[in-house]
Amino acid sequence: MTGTISENLLNIHDRIAKAAKRAGRDPGEVTIIAVTKMVEPKRIKEAISAGIRVFGENYVQEAQEKIGKFKEKNLKWHFIGHLQKNKAKLAVELFDLMHAVDSVELAQELNKRSKEPVDILIEVNIAKENTKAGIDPEGAVKLARAISAMPNLKLRGLMAIPPSFEEPESSRPYFAMVRRLAERINKEKLPGVYMRELSMGMSNDFEVAIEEGATMVRLGTAIFGTRMVSEKKAVKSA
Repeated sequence: MTGTISENLLNIHDRIAKAAKRAGRDPGEVTIIAVTKMVEPKRIKEAISAGIRVFGENYVQEAQEKIGKFKEKNLKWHFIGHLQKNKAKLAVELFDLMHAVDSVELAQELNKRSKEPVDILIEVNIAKENTKAGIDPEGAVKLARAISAMPNLKLRGLMAIPPSFEEPESSRPYFAMVRRLAERINKEKLPGVYMRELSMGMSNDFEVAIEEGATMVRLGTAIFGTRMVSEKKAVKSA
């Protein structure tokens, strides 16, 4: 994307609408999460002016600095990175939704640190890649059962990142697997578990993800363009 943030979002909304139509879905079912890792506050304000209300951050400390600068009451902040247990207390204070719960131990820590119920997603390593975080599909079912017994956690769905492909279409089987896994967990009718959200699809493949049932797409480059700040300058730990 090389246009302004407003122009990029107009293009994104058009692509979402077309993808939803192909799948017989309402585009209103799809939430855009603007990924703001290494994005300066000025550009986040531009995104707010262009209508974005949900933002995703990868690092707790970086997010803490940013969130304090925005006083708009209708904004929501999602944590989409790998969360370390020692940051759980701060994370539950800052974020409206945790996308990447991938172990019983992390879930227990979040449950312990939450003063009121917090919405979470289970991160699934759908292709069982050694280089990615997340729990394998069978483990996700067991984790969902464990979470259902934790009173301060509300499991709302799944998050996944498929293998990286040049062709977005190659991601389709993995997105379909995530959808079927959510359906499988829903059939167990676990107390307090409502698998309504599928956080899948990023700037290069979000249209395919929507066609396969995504309700949340995490977009960074598609909105803000290529980040100019070196990754090395980012906060290293979550």
